Amino acid sequence: DECEWFQKSIRREDGYDDFYVWVDGKIDPETGIRTVPNNWTSVFGGAAWTWVEERQQYYLHQFLAKQPDLNYRNSKVRQTMLDVMKFWLDRGVDAFRIDAAPYFIEKMLEDGTFPDEPYTDPNLPLESELHRIYTTNQPENADLIYEWRAFLDEYQSLHGGDTRAQIIEAYAPISILSDYVGNDTHVGGQLPMNFNFVRLQSSSTAKDIESAANNWMDVMWTNHKVANWDASNHDNSRLATRMGSQRVDTMTMIMHGLPGTSVTYYGEEIGMPDWSIECNQDTDTCNFRDPERTPMQWDTSKNAGFSTGNSTWLPVNPGYKSLNVQVQRGVARSSLQITKGMIALKKTAAFKAFKEDGGFSYAAVSEQVFQVVRTAVGREEYRVLANLGNQIEYLEGLTNKTMEYVLLNSYSPHNYGDKVDLSKRIILMPYEGVVLRWSA
Repeated sequence: DECEWFQKSIRREDGYDDFYVWVDGKIDPETGIRTVPNNWTSVFGGAAWTWVEERQQYYLHQFLAKQPDLNYRNSKVRQTMLDVMKFWLDRGVDAFRIDAAPYFIEKMLEDGTFPDEPYTDPNLPLESELHRIYTTNQPENADLIYEWRAFLDEYQSLHGGDTRAQIIEAYAPISILSDYVGNDTHVGGQLPMNFNFVRLQSSSTAKDIESAANNWMDVMWTNHKVANWDASNHDNSRLATRMGSQRVDTMTMIMHGLPGTSVTYYGEEIGMPDWSIECNQDTDTCNFRDPERTPMQWDTSKNAGFSTGNSTWLPVNPGYKSLNVQVQRGVARSSLQITKGMIALKKTAAFKAFKEDGGFSYAAVSEQVFQVVRTAVGREEYRVLANLGNQIEYLEGLTNKTMEYVLLNSYSPHNYGDKVDLSKRIILMPYEGVVLRWSA
């Protein structure tokens, strides 16, 4: 709200009058008091409308009052966003993170008003939440992404170089995410983020992982040959805290083993946990998402090597002296080495063949064991076996191949180079994760 554009809009300066979503509000016929235009609420709580005395209107903010919503029905706003993109593209930017995509445009009625949203429990409207059917996932949102993709493609055709991409952040149904990638007439963003794994908890099983993977692949892979995997992010508790530190490496093997793009939130490569932060409610000195945003733990020095300052904005997890990059570089089966090992596998023939016939498969081979197979048919095969459970697992007849152990987590009793006949019974220890290789 301190932006020059917004201040010009308050003053109704030419070209900026309707740069944001402004409305008069309602007048109570009995009291004559002006009230908010409708019942819409901010994602962070409270009304989604704030009154500006100078302009004598309310403005919409789907998030904080400090974050007024641009009016994307305004062609000048849309052109300005293209100008912003060009500004950064000219400076060498490769991609844009398209934030909060479901919230770009809201439902407007023909008379220019905005309808109330229904309550989840119509019998108890004041005690229930709103169904956000008018403030999220409007079809015009995808049109914006198509518009930006056309602009990015045109820029590439004029200037050459690699594809300029859109990475789309949206907690939305899979059908909506599919629309963001494209439809029969338009192409959109290359990478709508897949947050299915972010919802996994300590009680989640291999069957749950299979279901979460299928939810994505049945639509996005079938329609677009697009996949990505993200087990944590800045909005959700970290993997070590959410699923347990003992499952960090197995989840790393799974999400880097599956076909497509693997997304690593900083700190996940060493298994950083959340750090509980005390909030001062009177001064609002911290955010509910801060525990998963603490500084990266690089080494044993002051502030974990993150900063040379006297302090950091968010406190460093006090466990940093034993859990950091420096320490894990020297440990053979550390989370860091597992992450590096899985990334290296993406350069192999088997991993590169993921769009070929028979290039990959995945399944829960038991309630707790998840398997990913990556194959360059007739030449090379890798097999990830990850035990999510705290019990010994016995598996039989996985394939008629004899394979070699090439990546092992700390729960595995095997050695690198050991061989195993997968036509026979094999054993996985609790939380054991392994990668096996076969070559012709």
